[in-house]
Amino acid sequence: MLKPVMKQITYYSTNNLSERVNFETALLKGMASNYGLYMVSRHDIPRVAPGKVTDMRHMSYGEIAFEVLYHFLAPEIPKEKLRPLLKDVYREDKILTKVQHITGKTYIMWLTQGPTYSFKDYAARFFGGVLNYFLGEKGLRKVVVVATSGDTGGAVADALYGLDNIDNVVFFPRGSISEGQRRQMTTLGDNIYAFEINGDFDVCQALAKNILGDQRFAEEVFGDRERFTSANSISIGRLLPQAVYPFYACSRISEQGEGFIASVPSGNFGNMMGTVIAKQMGLPVTKIICGVNENTEFPEFLESSEYVVRPSKKSPSSAMIVSHPSNLARLIDFYGGHMFDERNPVTGQVIRPGVIDRMPDMDAMRRDIFSTGITNPQHYETMKEVFDKYGVILDPHGAVGWKTLEIYLNGQHNQPAVIYETADPGKFPIDVQKAIGLTPGLPPKMKRQTGQKERIYHIEARPEHTGEGLKLCDTQIKETKEKIKEIFK
Repeated sequence: MLKPVMKQITYYSTNNLSERVNFETALLKGMASNYGLYMVSRHDIPRVAPGKVTDMRHMSYGEIAFEVLYHFLAPEIPKEKLRPLLKDVYREDKILTKVQHITGKTYIMWLTQGPTYSFKDYAARFFGGVLNYFLGEKGLRKVVVVATSGDTGGAVADALYGLDNIDNVVFFPRGSISEGQRRQMTTLGDNIYAFEINGDFDVCQALAKNILGDQRFAEEVFGDRERFTSANSISIGRLLPQAVYPFYACSRISEQGEGFIASVPSGNFGNMMGTVIAKQMGLPVTKIICGVNENTEFPEFLESSEYVVRPSKKSPSSAMIVSHPSNLARLIDFYGGHMFDERNPVTGQVIRPGVIDRMPDMDAMRRDIFSTGITNPQHYETMKEVFDKYGVILDPHGAVGWKTLEIYLNGQHNQPAVIYETADPGKFPIDVQKAIGLTPGLPPKMKRQTGQKERIYHIEARPEHTGEGLKLCDTQIKETKEKIKEIFK
């Protein structure tokens, strides 16, 4: 189905183009050199043969995942091992994907039926499966460090829970995620260590990057400079599987030959970047809609060509409270530019986020992507409107996807479009109740977790307050490292 690849794909650091590694190395290291992100060259992305997407119509999700991902992983994982691995990862009794027609030519893709009822399950389970494969082959052990703004932490924790060769340290922001999201991380125990951080997601993300980049600390605690790796969307092992579900969506809609609009609620931009890769592979995506909440740095950048990071704003779409998305560096790299975070050379702390020293092709980016912000009141208005008109309950993130599509289409539903619904509405009962007057039922596994004991490591040190928002401080880093030492001593 894919054109033969004459050479193995290599992955480079967005901050050091001379670093070239294979997929296994990129996966195990997590973060690339000079605090860069591993990326695949736009010109190395494999292409799907014209018209072959229709062959996916009768394939299962796992079979489509194999067709999309194999050439990114070959020859490191042989076909005869990768095929059953993906079949197991995406078993329909574990993750059931639905594409539902709503009105006109508009569909919703429900990525909400996995173990933690979030689209994050798709990438997390792939990440856990391939990481466990490589560690088993080499007899290694890793500590996976992840920051979460909502659903990532639970999905990664569930995917890694109980794996023999992996420990998981997850950072989540105090007061910024729902109780149900928190319990998906804090009730597992065993090899899952959940840290509540005094700060917002950007502080958690900066802390994760600091730990991942501190090889001296890893050597001190584990005697292994390479012990830490990442499962955030900064990991190439989280990014690539997010290119699969747009293929699945295309295979399930009636208007395949027309191409389709992908409306993607976007926070840290991994989900959107996966769709960019799928489009580059030849998937007929006519437009990628990048819907954000009141954290509108990216749509403003698209309009003005100036990127300004401001303090993050609270929003009902809590997993999208991100003012400086990590994967924006990958997107800018994809379009020929370069973005980096200026850091203190001694501490590694970010001094100035989102510095662009080489502009991307803005015209090309604007042709491919439309982006706009949805206000907090618009979240609730959209949820009510969709429920009243179609009897469909959206979560706040899905409401962003719906509203941004309507804005782009000027209220019409006359072009093939798929909205990504990224979390079960039952994870956000207060917001849904506020919007439509009904409280959705809590998903079954989450209902069981309400009565289970939690294990939380609290980081009490306060972040710095700056004109650009909350900023990770040295005291927070020190307190976190002390607790990690205590856990693994």
